[in-house]
Amino acid sequence: MTVKDLEQLYDYSYWANAKLFASMAALTPEEFVRPVVGSLASLRNTLVHMMSAEGNWLERAGGPARGAPVKADDFPTLDAVSSYWAAQEQTLRAYLSGLADADLSRRLEYTVPHRGVTSELAIGEMLHHAVNHNTHHRGQVSLLVRALGHAPGDVDLLFYYKAIGARQRG
Repeated sequence: MTVKDLEQLYDYSYWANAKLFASMAALTPEEFVRPVVGSLASLRNTLVHMMSAEGNWLERAGGPARGAPVKADDFPTLDAVSSYWAAQEQTLRAYLSGLADADLSRRLEYTVPHRGVTSELAIGEMLHHAVNHNTHHRGQVSLLVRALGHAPGDVDLLFYYKAIGARQRG
């Protein structure tokens, strides 16, 4: 794995987020926070969990501290989520741009507080896990958007490759 590989994975992840955010713009504020079947109870809670975990893993990997715990109630709207995440994206991209490929194999100890587990991973593994974690939950978000009667659009990696290929061809 290289820094460029991680940058491409995060490019895809943020592209997919943007596509989902666009589809969720049609949701009412009530739909955004409505309890629905799923592991995190609502679209808002799932999105906040995703961005919180991403910030946590960035910090664990040696990036800047995320700050105070991120709580779903602090994000009453999709705009609040997307604004926070846009700032976090800039922080993550700046961190990645300062890494060398050799940094990715450096192992760091981390703790997951709610599980009370301390372990060790390489920086590259932490960042790879974070982006993959979001892919997992984006699938759940897509399902929840459908359950609320809206079309989430296609956010699979295949469609990302098609989109960037079309842009590169002009």
